[in-house]
Amino acid sequence: MVSFDTKSYSKKLLHLISWSHWFTFFNIIAAIALSSYYLFSETPPDTLIGQIYLITTWVSHIAFLTFMSFVLILFPLTIIWPNTRVIRTSGSIIFTFGLLLLILDGFIYSRLGYHLNASSSSQIIGLIKEIAQTNDIFYIVSGMLAIVILGFEFTVSNYAWKHLKQLQKTIFARFVIFILVLAFFFSHLTHIWADANLDYDVLRQDTVLPLSYPATAKTLLTKYGLFDINDYIERKASPLSFSRTIPDYPQLTDQQCSTATATTQSVFLILTDEQLNKHQLQQVERRVSVASYQLNNHVDTALLDDTWFNLFYSLPSIYQEDILAQQTKPLLFQAIEQQNLASSYTLISKEVDDENSNTLWFSDLFNEKIKLNDISPLVFADKLNSKKPGLHLIYFKSSPRENEQNSEKNNNSRYQFELFVDALMLAQQQKTDKDIIWISSLGNQSNDTRLGVKPTLLIAPNKINNDAKTLSLLTSHMDLQPTLMTNWLSCHVESKSYSNGADLLTLNKDRVIANTSAEGLMIFNKDKSVFIDQNGNFESYSSQLAAPITVNKDFPLMIDGVHFIKQFSLQAEQNK
Repeated sequence: MVSFDTKSYSKKLLHLISWSHWFTFFNIIAAIALSSYYLFSETPPDTLIGQIYLITTWVSHIAFLTFMSFVLILFPLTIIWPNTRVIRTSGSIIFTFGLLLLILDGFIYSRLGYHLNASSSSQIIGLIKEIAQTNDIFYIVSGMLAIVILGFEFTVSNYAWKHLKQLQKTIFARFVIFILVLAFFFSHLTHIWADANLDYDVLRQDTVLPLSYPATAKTLLTKYGLFDINDYIERKASPLSFSRTIPDYPQLTDQQCSTATATTQSVFLILTDEQLNKHQLQQVERRVSVASYQLNNHVDTALLDDTWFNLFYSLPSIYQEDILAQQTKPLLFQAIEQQNLASSYTLISKEVDDENSNTLWFSDLFNEKIKLNDISPLVFADKLNSKKPGLHLIYFKSSPRENEQNSEKNNNSRYQFELFVDALMLAQQQKTDKDIIWISSLGNQSNDTRLGVKPTLLIAPNKINNDAKTLSLLTSHMDLQPTLMTNWLSCHVESKSYSNGADLLTLNKDRVIANTSAEGLMIFNKDKSVFIDQNGNFESYSSQLAAPITVNKDFPLMIDGVHFIKQFSLQAEQNK
């Protein structure tokens, strides 16, 4: 009796295992067919070896992933619980989930440039929500797709079970398995050769398929056009630059801004090269009677020479050389000229060498340029309130001597800055039509502070809600121009067409912000910032701990940063 039961159990188990092999085989074919979507998400390889590698690694890698799903999930379940109905139903559900996950991963890769991962879950969920909101039938289509795939699984399961003996007699599957195994070894040997010989046409395919080879930062930056391919091969450490010519900076048309009623409101940009703190801005905020926005997670990554470009053009530093060569003014200044508004740049500094600072490229954007040793001519309310409506920049530059001493009492620039802000707040109380005011530090005097966030204060009157608001989302200097274009000059221009920034008064979702420097790429999300140097080394900084941290290389975050950097150039290409 025991012998009979043992034989019956063994026969049932062998029958189930044989069925599961064929069931997995059909799912391998289905997975390969569905994963062909990945191939159309990338430009095809240029060389023959790259094209052969693409095909072999595609079919073998997807087959391997599908087979491992059987080995790790379905096979142990068959051993533990060899019940026909349970195993066939479980197998259909498991592979349905796997194929749906493959389709979702392919879609995410085509839109974001990376596969499903935990570190970018907020971006992935945000993308799905955005698509669901813009397409009412998204969930219906997703449900129907799940039903179709589940129906396919039950059909294949039933066919393999009823025709198992006929399938076991066929030999075509052996040839398919032999080809897949051969492709598996060929693709791995080819990748080893490509890695040794720096064959970029092969190595750039490392991120195409899910759970494939870990790519390097240099390979990904070259793939997204921030390194030249020849430079990649030679392993030089040249600065980041676009491998393609960037588009022309746009010109403002008469129809894009409302000029029916001239604004009587001014914008004051109060900037200092000293690093401000939250306490300083909170003191200013207490004296404000209109809407104010404290930007606690403000990003300013550049050294002083580059941050002026980030502020006025609202673009990452990598665009600076080419955009300035075009000699086209920022859209904000084009609109100021179109509406006949004033513009002034006032430099507060005791340094004699700064007499020639007005020759800096951005000073030519302003109609009036003033150099003062102190703020005494500016602290009177009638003087401040008599300025013509327009954009007025007051920049406080500390002397090298003050930076070396680093003393609160002796730091004349900081004292002058705080005194002027107090005078401006008092002057605003006398005005009916109050002005927009932006108070922030500008740039980094060294690389030590580039990965930290700096507080900034935006005072925006004439809003329904006059309460102070703390904006915890990431912001940057690149957001200033879009904010002023919309809320001050009533210019209805899509911000992506001329900047990488956003309107701060309507900002309501998390985002990744990135910038470039001569040394590499800096990327920020809500939790941390990352610096990637020329050799692909990662340096991370925690926003919550305000200290460096050690983390694994976060390639999805890097790809999000690259997408941010390329936002302007891609948008301009699409608008052609």
